[in-house]
Amino acid sequence: MANRRTLENEAAQSTTALGPMIGLAREDFIGAIALLLRETASDPARSMKHARSMGEDMIKIMTGKSDLAPDPKDKRFKDPAWQYNPFFRAGAQYYLAVQKGMANWLNDLDLDELERDRANFISNIIIDSLAPTNTLAGNPTAQKRVIDSGGMSLVKGLKNAYDDILHNKGMVSQVDKRPFKLGENIATSKGSVVLRTEMMELVHYAPTTDEVYAIPQLTIPPQINKMYINDLSPDKSVVKWQLDNGIQTFVISWRNPSKDQGIWGMAEYIRSCREAMDAVAAITGSRKVNVSAGCSGGQTAAILASKLASDKQTSLGALTLMVCVLHPKQNDIEAGSLVSENGMQLARRRAAKQGVIEGDSLARGFAWLRPNDLIWNYVINNYLLGEDPPAFDVLFWNADATNLSASLMGDFLTIFETLAFTKKGEVEMADHKIDLTKVTSDLFILGGVTDHITPWRACYRSTQLFGSKDVTFVLSQAGHMQAILNPPGNPKAKFFKSKKPGLPPADVDDWLAGTEEVAGSWWPYWIEWLQARSGKKVAAPEAVGNATFKPLDPAPGRYVLEEH
Repeated sequence: MANRRTLENEAAQSTTALGPMIGLAREDFIGAIALLLRETASDPARSMKHARSMGEDMIKIMTGKSDLAPDPKDKRFKDPAWQYNPFFRAGAQYYLAVQKGMANWLNDLDLDELERDRANFISNIIIDSLAPTNTLAGNPTAQKRVIDSGGMSLVKGLKNAYDDILHNKGMVSQVDKRPFKLGENIATSKGSVVLRTEMMELVHYAPTTDEVYAIPQLTIPPQINKMYINDLSPDKSVVKWQLDNGIQTFVISWRNPSKDQGIWGMAEYIRSCREAMDAVAAITGSRKVNVSAGCSGGQTAAILASKLASDKQTSLGALTLMVCVLHPKQNDIEAGSLVSENGMQLARRRAAKQGVIEGDSLARGFAWLRPNDLIWNYVINNYLLGEDPPAFDVLFWNADATNLSASLMGDFLTIFETLAFTKKGEVEMADHKIDLTKVTSDLFILGGVTDHITPWRACYRSTQLFGSKDVTFVLSQAGHMQAILNPPGNPKAKFFKSKKPGLPPADVDDWLAGTEEVAGSWWPYWIEWLQARSGKKVAAPEAVGNATFKPLDPAPGRYVLEEH
């Protein structure tokens, strides 16, 4: 059970997200490896020194005199056999000697900071793949399982591997999808699609209270995963939380683009967002529409806000941005060191040729950036131990990835390359020049303490980009998706908020020094913030939609079921 929870938690913190990694090309990996080989060849004496040092470690291991031991926090070596069995202890020490030798060698190379980051990143991927725990011969836990199960764990592991070859394009499965069915135990909140276009569906959720706040909320989801992350399960549903607190709730459901729809770029997505806002306003009778968005949906919402301000439109109410980076820096994420200008151009051209980047292809590339958490853990669990992958709702959603249109990918890369959100009217996109200083909406911005996809310090930079006079930043004690899906009831939940009112300071450490820790979920704090910006209470509508926007398919709609 503990191992199952570990798999769930680690994988859930590594859910696929758009970022500079979409601009990674295989040449970037090859170039980083070539750099290591070139540096090795440039100074044979240095290489011989490290080879000799590693050889000395090997001799100590063979003679039983080595004191190399795994880090107590390394879960791969928890089995007592690694400590008490001479064969396994030596196997672990050989691996640790290679790990130590590689680290010492890299530290001795003549590299600049970026090259060193690239070298360390690539070497960690290589070293992780060599861990003895990844093989049956080197994994005592798996060997015990074979004996205890009478060999059935091997049979089940082979079946799991065969199923992955047939049904998962050879990629090890992270989730058992069988227990989940949309509309039954996933995405169960009541509502209907009230607008369908070629690009999106607009879902209007049915009120659960007698009275609702007059100003509605529209959620703009990321374009790379499906919208039902907002209504994952009854106990982890942002949609249900909003409804139960009187918020009129609407969510966009993006269509999964096919190759022919690879021309959909940011301009088309912004037009769809405006179309959705107009429909929400018409249905609710509200001049204002509050907007919430996360990850790449947050970048989309920021451009929408800029576009509305440019057009002198005042329909945008309060804006919530969750785990979203608008001011990226190359060293924000581990894989950022591999991104190069040439690699991004190659990635653009390949995507344009294909029309779309397939969702499973993006997920596969993402997994190999964190192979210990997203590949080798599951090789051990599914194949060596013969266990099913965990049946976990967040991972079910994460595995339900969508394609990314080539044009939109190009736009996201342009945002990254030009730092478009940090400029004032210099970068043109979606038929206007982006300028967030013209956006004056009240802002709520969320980061996650252990988020390595959109690191919280990078999320914090967004507090300095807008022209808003009311900005709230909250730090959730969780990783990427758990930072959002953090409902009341979790005894371990906590968040950090500023102790004093006013705009967040420019220096993130100054903000951190002025925070207080609050036990529990951040959802109640956020909903109070949102309610205060949602107008007066009115009688809840008796039905979703209206005469113009009539109910179509029940929530979560038709587009979440489409696959390409």
